[in-house]
Amino acid sequence: MSASITVRFVGSLRNAIGKSKVTFNIEEAKTLKELVEAIVKKFPETKRLLIDPELRDPRPNTLIIVNDREVSVLGGLETILQDGDKVVFVPVSHGG
Repeated sequence: MSASITVRFVGSLRNAIGKSKVTFNIEEAKTLKELVEAIVKKFPETKRLLIDPELRDPRPNTLIIVNDREVSVLGGLETILQDGDKVVFVPVSHGG
């Protein structure tokens, strides 16, 4: 039996990847951090949109939601992912 995580991309991330939803195997990503690494590996064009170059962290650039909860109220990037989880990446626009 294969365990999977459904990942949805919104806005510029969806445009960069060319699709709004991708499924990853749980073996590829056991934590949210590993999921982000798997996304960048599979879709290298997302790195500049997803990862803050100074902090090497996706959270300044992206709102990340796991099962309808923002990751800061969970375990952050160390949130453990389970079979059937739904993760959404929403790019954050910075203005000035």
